[in-house]
Amino acid sequence: MTRFISGRTPTTNAEAFERALVVTPGGVNSPVRAFRSVGGTPVFLASGHGPYVVDVEGTEYVDLVGQWGPALLGHAHPDVIAAAHEAVARGLGFGASSTGEVELAELVLDRLTLGEGASERRGIEKLRLVSTGTEATMTAIRLARGATGRPLLVKFAGHYHGHSDSLLSEAGSGIATLGIPGSAGITPETAAQTIVIPYNDEDALAEVFALHGDRIAAIITEAAAANMGVVPPKPGFNRLLGETARAHGALLIVDEVMTGFRSTAAGWWGLEEAAGSGYDADLTTFGKIIGGGLPLAGLGGRAEILDLLAPLGPVYQAGTLSGNPVAVATGAAMLRGAGPEVYDRLPRTAHRIADGLSAALSAEGVAHTVAWAGSQFSIFFRPDAPQNYAEAQDQHTWRFGAYFHAMLEHGVSLPPSVYEAWFVSAAHDDAAIERVLAAAGPAAKAAAAATPAL
Repeated sequence: MTRFISGRTPTTNAEAFERALVVTPGGVNSPVRAFRSVGGTPVFLASGHGPYVVDVEGTEYVDLVGQWGPALLGHAHPDVIAAAHEAVARGLGFGASSTGEVELAELVLDRLTLGEGASERRGIEKLRLVSTGTEATMTAIRLARGATGRPLLVKFAGHYHGHSDSLLSEAGSGIATLGIPGSAGITPETAAQTIVIPYNDEDALAEVFALHGDRIAAIITEAAAANMGVVPPKPGFNRLLGETARAHGALLIVDEVMTGFRSTAAGWWGLEEAAGSGYDADLTTFGKIIGGGLPLAGLGGRAEILDLLAPLGPVYQAGTLSGNPVAVATGAAMLRGAGPEVYDRLPRTAHRIADGLSAALSAEGVAHTVAWAGSQFSIFFRPDAPQNYAEAQDQHTWRFGAYFHAMLEHGVSLPPSVYEAWFVSAAHDDAAIERVLAAAGPAAKAAAAATPAL
């Protein structure tokens, strides 16, 4: 039967999208790819190399999406590709344990161990591998509830932790109001298990624990928010979250799916340790870089909590593809390739790009600010950096569509939403940076000329 098989490779993005619409909901397998927030036809990519991606039409772009984080060393890095080929040659998967899983876990624990002797600090003590960041955070919440015997979860407005039901809740009226469903298909009973409060708000945090503290299993937070644009925590806020949770017998879950192994070799936790504002998370989730670009994620934390997972404990979690041998091989290659020189280069590259883009916007009189979390950044079309989701939404979002398409037309691929983080890689060299800066002026003019939709 070839009823739905066209038999030819699309040669334009429009043709690829039309074909996808017939067999895929919305023509995409993840919503932001549909370009709904920026308009126009989605770009269908065919390949990537170093700091560049190439679409089905053969157009090359400097990539500032970076697979939403995993392309730390650039696309198709030779060492990562070689690791994948070697692993594939041994078999795609076994549904059984392999030594590669252990080796990757050892690499992760080593990176998250800082100092020596009495001054040694560990970000996690054990790691369970899963397939996606959504699965990691979902498991972390189940584990927190199993460890505490409590039902409620506290999350922050604008933070994204995957698409499991309890994490798509929105804030109700007032900080003490239990959540309402943020997506069709989520029951009110499920949503009511999540309390959503404003980010970076110490008073809201204190009030919600005063009202519900004996029923809260955990607080979950992005280490530094990157799904409402980049909004880092106030200095000491993550530490306050841990102290507040412990004071009430709850756990702190820190989501480093985006920031893990990107902000520093030890992720955002390592960055705050170096800044003297270290915090203790009970559970930490990882994704993106940990798989080197393949589907892999992890859940780490204190050994006494991780040991509550089956087969040792009563909290069940399983996965046929967990610790896939190809994914752990590419993840290990990525981590081994990310040495000190990479973490030195990333912020310098990011600042060269962001400073140039900002200067062009300023020259056109466009109100904006650049917000940072390590080497991740995003541009907000407002004069100052937001501290929470409400402030992140209070910007000239209508400028972004024009800005995005102007950059695309001049050979630069940005995240197709104003509420996403931008990424650079160790492969972004002077030539790639200059191509981005060459697009900065035309894109700034397009943003300045944009007008709100009626």
